[in-house]
Amino acid sequence: MTLFLTRRRLVACALCLFVPSVAARAQTRPAPDPNRWEPNIQKFEEADRQSPLVKGGIVFYGASSIVRWNLDESFPDLKGVAVNRGFGGSEMADAARYADRVVIPRAPRVMVLYPGENDIARGVTAETVGSGFQKFYDTVHAALPGTRIVAIGLKPTPVRWQFIDEMRKANTLIRGYCTSHPNCVYIDVHPDMTGADGKPKPELFVADGEHMTPAGYAIWNRLVRPYLKTGN
Repeated sequence: MTLFLTRRRLVACALCLFVPSVAARAQTRPAPDPNRWEPNIQKFEEADRQSPLVKGGIVFYGASSIVRWNLDESFPDLKGVAVNRGFGGSEMADAARYADRVVIPRAPRVMVLYPGENDIARGVTAETVGSGFQKFYDTVHAALPGTRIVAIGLKPTPVRWQFIDEMRKANTLIRGYCTSHPNCVYIDVHPDMTGADGKPKPELFVADGEHMTPAGYAIWNRLVRPYLKTGN
């Protein structure tokens, strides 16, 4: 109980420190070096060279929420089938840029995607995130039209609550694109991750107010699992 209350206080403080600010939302930090993830991508490629590629499997792809997802614990029945290819801090443009090197060679039957949150926090518009998702979808499906893309909507993150309106816009754009295109599923995590007050549930986040606790991942596990099987 003490630990739970401490986490609640820490996340509540994070929300207080990051109150909505028009000035903060209007400022876009400089675009990062597009090649900054090259060492990570090369490590993925080396790992794939060392072990035979499991084609027709499942690829989890995106930023730190993917990196921290323990797939063996979450989906023990998919061990050896599901692979984690997250690189923390990445943005939607990075996901699209490296899809032909990280996703397409594995020819997965399902790929789970979570980027976009870092983009919004940097000041990128929802429209840019939506366009990046379209580019990602087009890149993957041009080579693998039968691959199901499962897009997890941007989560309600306490330390980024000042950006929630822009995040919701991005989610609307991604959802709309998935609805109108084949083999694309959008998962809305907000109803399960927010309380009666409409704010993020503190127990779903660690002390930094950004990354998730096992309870947060338990929600994602439940929402994603039905789409990891064919025919659903």
